[in-house]
Amino acid sequence: MSTENNIPAGRAHGAARPGFSFDVKLWKVSRTGRKSRPYRLRWVVAGQVHGDTFTTSALAESRRSELWQAMNRRGEAFEIESGLPESEVRAAAEAAEAAELEPPVRWFEFCRKYVAGRWRTGAAKTREGMADGLAAVTLAMVKRGNGVPDDEMLRLAFRWGVVPANTGEEPPAGLKAAYDWVTTADRPLGDLADPEVFEDVLYRLSYKLDGTPAASDTYKRRRRALNTALEHAVVAGKISENPLRRSRRKHVGSNDMVDRRVLVNAVQARQLLVAVSYVGSWDRCRGRRLVAFYAVLYYAGLRPAEAVGLRLSDCHLPDSGWGTLTLRETRPVSGKQWTDSGERHDRRGLKAREASTDRPVPIPPVLVTILQGHLEEFGVAKEGRVFGNERGGVVGSSTYWRVWEEAREYALPPGRVDSPLAGRPYDLRHACITRWLNAAVPIAEVARRVGNSPEVIHRRYHGCIDGHEEAANAKIAKALEEEGDLA
Repeated sequence: MSTENNIPAGRAHGAARPGFSFDVKLWKVSRTGRKSRPYRLRWVVAGQVHGDTFTTSALAESRRSELWQAMNRRGEAFEIESGLPESEVRAAAEAAEAAELEPPVRWFEFCRKYVAGRWRTGAAKTREGMADGLAAVTLAMVKRGNGVPDDEMLRLAFRWGVVPANTGEEPPAGLKAAYDWVTTADRPLGDLADPEVFEDVLYRLSYKLDGTPAASDTYKRRRRALNTALEHAVVAGKISENPLRRSRRKHVGSNDMVDRRVLVNAVQARQLLVAVSYVGSWDRCRGRRLVAFYAVLYYAGLRPAEAVGLRLSDCHLPDSGWGTLTLRETRPVSGKQWTDSGERHDRRGLKAREASTDRPVPIPPVLVTILQGHLEEFGVAKEGRVFGNERGGVVGSSTYWRVWEEAREYALPPGRVDSPLAGRPYDLRHACITRWLNAAVPIAEVARRVGNSPEVIHRRYHGCIDGHEEAANAKIAKALEEEGDLA
């Protein structure tokens, strides 16, 4: 063949050992005619043809150079079966032997060390989300058998076990059986390459324990946690590739668009705020001290964690006209085991922003008046916070959830209490954003005020803007009229 260049092997240093030969011929790089790997290199060892293909000519020529040096400069024999130089065969055997001597990396121990490595730089919510995502995958990464604890206990045991402070500690009595199972019946990390195991992993990412599809945000958070962990495993040499990279499975759960059924109108919102003031005994003020808390969600679009962290110094409350809330801190609830302080509320900067940045939010006169009345009646809580519990401490999520559930029963007709209408305090923020969009406030300005990107606002609230369907129908009707197809 004209494109071939037979190069005999270098001088033979004695007879080759069995299975090896000095009779090697190396050919030039040629084209394969394929788009994916268009360059081919072939060589012959004792009459047996060997070859490989490459994506670029440079890679092919580099490999040819390696083989040529093994033949002519080092005078190596080549293995007849594999076609590789003796030095490469020996290196591969040593690597395989080392791999056999080293025990396989197991799932739980990998996760424990991985979480510990990311603990120092992670926020409490990030730590919890990471542990929760890996806990879901753990249900696929433990072997099943007689006496296996139920899935909920396995998840709880895993979440307890990966907290660095619990390393070496005895698990709580209620979790001991599940913890023992997680730490002794877990699979090797390499089992992720098993299609059956990986299929179960994908299922655990997408579904809740009751078999119903997980919410879109939950699925994304779990998959992100697993993907980051597996990328770390690849870099650390624990696995050869991240199996999620070849998985394009679509999530079947709900989308993240806001459900119009949760939105309250102005009358319903006022009724709910009044109902909040009637929750609890009058002397303990359990509901009354939270009226303004819900009001900042409804009138200013704050997240509950942002309202919890609001300080008096962040508030500009003039005697008349519009005021301003300058948001600088959030106090998300994460649980004591996830925070550095040991408190249930972490102390963080604003979501999706640098820690030192703030977000000014103009507030209407009605909210200014509500906040002034709140401060006059209840004063300032510890650390200068606007909202506090009866002891001046941080308002807990369980507190404002319970008050809200009771207020809904007071404010809504019996037939609406079981409906999605304002089912969560967070739905007041949805109502606020929707109201601004329907008032024709530009999406970019709405996004700035509430701390989201314009893309998120458009995606999540597009179906809540009034008049879009009618406007679209009018445009279609006009087009049909112009074409003469509509009487």
